[in-house]
Amino acid sequence: MRFKSLVKDLRILGGESLLKGKFVVVGGERLSGKVRVNGAKNSALPIMAATLLAEGKSTILSIPNLKDVTVFMEVLESLGAAVKREGHKLEVDATNLNACEVPSDFARKFRASNLVMGPLLARLREVRSSYPGGCAIGSRPMDLHLKGLASLGSSVKERGGFVHTSTDGLRGSDIHMDFPSVGATENIMLAATLAEGETIIRNAAREPEIVDLQNFLNSMGAKVKGAGTGTVGIKGVKKLHGAEHEIIPDRIETATLMIASAITGGDVCIENAIPEHVEPVIAKLTEMGVDVLVDNDSIRVMADQVLGGVNIKTLPYPGFPTDVQPQMVALLSTAKGTSLVTETIFENRFKHTAELRRMGADITVEGRTAVIKGMPKLSGAFVEATDLRAGIALILAGLAAEDMTVVENAGHIDRGYENIAEKLKALGAKIIRIEN
Repeated sequence: MRFKSLVKDLRILGGESLLKGKFVVVGGERLSGKVRVNGAKNSALPIMAATLLAEGKSTILSIPNLKDVTVFMEVLESLGAAVKREGHKLEVDATNLNACEVPSDFARKFRASNLVMGPLLARLREVRSSYPGGCAIGSRPMDLHLKGLASLGSSVKERGGFVHTSTDGLRGSDIHMDFPSVGATENIMLAATLAEGETIIRNAAREPEIVDLQNFLNSMGAKVKGAGTGTVGIKGVKKLHGAEHEIIPDRIETATLMIASAITGGDVCIENAIPEHVEPVIAKLTEMGVDVLVDNDSIRVMADQVLGGVNIKTLPYPGFPTDVQPQMVALLSTAKGTSLVTETIFENRFKHTAELRRMGADITVEGRTAVIKGMPKLSGAFVEATDLRAGIALILAGLAAEDMTVVENAGHIDRGYENIAEKLKALGAKIIRIEN
């Protein structure tokens, strides 16, 4: 009753526009119950791109209902693919692929638009796109993508914010990546499936989403092996056909829900999870004093005591994921003692710390390291989601804070979490999403 009253008071004070595109959270509720994880966003997008390689219809199951997925559907349609979604099932038929240019308004909306470069080069031998957009969390240059595609026999021309890549036929190559970039690994894999000869990607990204992409490509008739290790081999084939595939559970959503339970002193069972994919998070939560019980496809997280601080360093998989760093910073802001969090992947991924300080957190950022002195309680405040993971971190902080927190720029959060307010509400949280 008090929650509804607070929201009503806020409307009176600021008018209806004050609440548009926001999450409103009243903290202090202990989360408990069961919650199911959706399919992985970071797996869905490259697999959607892979459907462009096939002549025939592909069916993707467990597709999450997210803003990024919706935008990518529009990208595929703009290239000539027939796209149909029913609930969590997506059908794509790229038989009549007929365009090699990604419209600029799509490319600038999100980072994953660059994943169509490999498939378009392989199918149409040409692609033109502006540089992709996405969250402003630091430099994510295209050089590894372009170097890899050039190694397969394409020419690359960059001018006026656009990239034009073309080839008279892709040929297999031995490629050593300077950094295990997930996107570049995926793009090279996608292009190499239809290249002549064999391609070896060394120092490849090892994320579970790479393995999921390999499994889908092989079900289409590709010959890919080694995903999940540092070396991926692809033997090119003449043609790929459509296939059906179910996307793996989202490990970042899994970790986020684990932290939601921990930050509220809760008892939450997370279903449709793959514990192996979140082992670094489990290890750090356990070190803090959280009880974590693991089953084959579920994780139960219980936190009934004061948690202690830990030190964290983000690393490529299987290290601690950068996409969970903001959520852990929120949790550590409420833990006892001092914690150090070092971000090695993105140089500008501490924007959430300024917003957390508005809620009473004691955080000092020195270069790529955040020094966090845990506080007994955070206070509700008006805060702004500067990117996807920063936004969800602020919601988590709001769950533990006194009084009401309003997280603005909800659209960022919608990009990576399907119905997150409803999921948290079902666990006992007081949260609502105000639509635009």
